[in-house]
Amino acid sequence: MLAPLARTALRASRRSLAAPAAARSVSLLAAARPVARAAVPAAAPQQVRGIKHIDFSGDGQIETVYERADWPIERLHEYFKDDTLALLGYGSQGHGQGLNLRDQGLNVIVGVRKGGASWKEAEADGWVAGKNLFDIDEAAQKGTYLMMLMSDAGASEAYPKLMQYMTKGKTVYWSHGFSPVFKDQTGIESPKDCDVILCAPKGSGRTVRTLFKEGRGINSSVAVFQDVTGKALEKAVAMSVAVGSGYTYETTFEKEVYSDLYGERGCLMGGIQGMFKAQYDVLRANGHSPSEAFNETCEEALQSLYPLVGEHGMDYMFKACSTTARRGALDAAPKFEAALKPVFEELYARVKDGSETRRTIEFASQKNYRELFEKETDEVAAQEMWRVGQKVRALRPDRAAKGL
Repeated sequence: MLAPLARTALRASRRSLAAPAAARSVSLLAAARPVARAAVPAAAPQQVRGIKHIDFSGDGQIETVYERADWPIERLHEYFKDDTLALLGYGSQGHGQGLNLRDQGLNVIVGVRKGGASWKEAEADGWVAGKNLFDIDEAAQKGTYLMMLMSDAGASEAYPKLMQYMTKGKTVYWSHGFSPVFKDQTGIESPKDCDVILCAPKGSGRTVRTLFKEGRGINSSVAVFQDVTGKALEKAVAMSVAVGSGYTYETTFEKEVYSDLYGERGCLMGGIQGMFKAQYDVLRANGHSPSEAFNETCEEALQSLYPLVGEHGMDYMFKACSTTARRGALDAAPKFEAALKPVFEELYARVKDGSETRRTIEFASQKNYRELFEKETDEVAAQEMWRVGQKVRALRPDRAAKGL
């Protein structure tokens, strides 16, 4: 049960999220409206304000963090004034990053298979064939930045043909280290005359878009795989702000892909589904009703507790709950840690040795992989826990008011 302190903090957090974007950020163009390039004045000399060097853990390891304040819209326009940002692929990241680039007034084009599902989605988002929407080959030819935002399996398939457009002076941009790092399996060799950079937003493309529109900006990682010009890191940081990041952290391609694949399989997605399902099933086996099992497993976590953890930290959550809840949670946490650590160690080892890469490529190389994925996710949706969840969510007052 939430203590009064926790309920007060949650209300304050929600009020903060509902505040006008301008009150939260003065440096990100987040109103999601096109900017006329001709109306932008010449870039003024910029003061370095946002670069920070932080010892996050207190162990002496200094990390570099870049802040968007150093890249106001005028500077972005000046920096990319001679560039065409060719966004190759229009999945989740393509959608979010592409629309953010367009709303910041940069010269961005989309390249996808003509007439395919992604082409139709791009048209629905206002991209115009022949103007800023092209077949993938034509877009790659036009682009000075080739933004590789297709699926990992799709990139492996398309890359041999796209390499002819990766000519001297161009920049190859990734949002995931998967393809270059696991080149022995993906077959992707970086072109010798191009800078190869990465900006990896810490969230889905939909979140990249939503946080940009809210004026907050997502956190991202930036990295350099190959620096031909001596400006690769600067390009990566500039691109991170252009696609809608708030803060960016330096990493490497290897560390990005290892942590990303590991996290997705663990606390971010796989672990959450597994833990929720196990707790729900035990409650149901012990006679608890479907709604009670769902509320105590998912609804309270997602609607009440997790937002507080995100806003204030786990220690705050412990202090904010009842003494009974606090005692039980503190006692149970080490047991979960001991039970789950071997699973996480195995996961990380499989990521690092390429086993997870092989699994992904082999599965996604099947012609019917989309149908197979749909089948598996439909099976999750059909689980009693998530069927109950649909009905519980429909009862939320905010949804009822919106007719959802």
